[in-house]
Amino acid sequence: MLRELRPFQDAVLAWYRAHRRALPWRGETDPYRILLSEVLLQQTRVEQAIPYYHRFLEAFPTLQALAEAPEEAVLKAWEGAGYYARARNLKRLAEATPHGLPRTYRELLALPGVGPYTAAAVASIAFGEPVAAVDGNVRRVLARLFAVPEPRPAWLRETAQALLAREAAGEWNQALMELGATVCTPRAPRCAACPAARWCRGRATPERYPAPKPRTARSVPAAALVLAGRAGYVLERRDGKSLGGLWGFPLAEGEAALERLQARYGVRAARRVGTVRHAFTHKKLTVAVWYARTAQAGEDPHARPLSKLDRKILALLERLPEPPAL
Repeated sequence: MLRELRPFQDAVLAWYRAHRRALPWRGETDPYRILLSEVLLQQTRVEQAIPYYHRFLEAFPTLQALAEAPEEAVLKAWEGAGYYARARNLKRLAEATPHGLPRTYRELLALPGVGPYTAAAVASIAFGEPVAAVDGNVRRVLARLFAVPEPRPAWLRETAQALLAREAAGEWNQALMELGATVCTPRAPRCAACPAARWCRGRATPERYPAPKPRTARSVPAAALVLAGRAGYVLERRDGKSLGGLWGFPLAEGEAALERLQARYGVRAARRVGTVRHAFTHKKLTVAVWYARTAQAGEDPHARPLSKLDRKILALLERLPEPPAL
């Protein structure tokens, strides 16, 4: 551990106070707003999260408003932010605690969709509990600070807790996260501007720490069948962990995907109108988009919460000069 812990803490906190970004949730005291920002930032970059933060709070300004809202309205407000399980879990959490969040790390950890990082961030920032929060940015800072190529979760928790400025836990957690996000970046870190440089054992070769994790996303062919009916398009309600509760165009993956969709809807003739591509965490879809007409009623897709993939399909359709001939 660091020999000069207090000078290290003072240097990082002084840097943070002078250089922190002006973000809408900085300085916030409402635990619900702090929770929302942390949930958004789990899988969404800061610049992308800001408009969703404002939009979500405009629709659901309090936990009680969120608890009382229909799930589809919640997903519609979240539309485009991705990882929709976050929105569904926020809704469940609000239903469990409509009058206010619990104040401790342990109690927060028991809520739907709240993991160790989120519980620690909210407990420290909103309630001042001296518990360290470890996200991807903090993981990188600690791995470089101690030159550890493969930091284990237990080591990260213990190390972060040992370094914690207990009298300013929330500010300290934000300072380490900010340091990782703006200075100790994955590529081309700005070591000369780092307040922790004098203590950093990995400064000579920072990009070695932590060692990159291998990622393999398999490529999957797919087909989407756009069925133009009366007053709009035929939509399906999605299920599953990733897209459950959203709506979209009929979609199938794998070989003979179009044939399966045509059989499901009794469609004989369809015309290909384009291709869209979309990457999930574990797979990359290449979606052939087919157009057909139907006697079914259809509906306005803008009125439903759609995934990013389905919004790409809708954008493709809206770029067509006129409905395709069959």
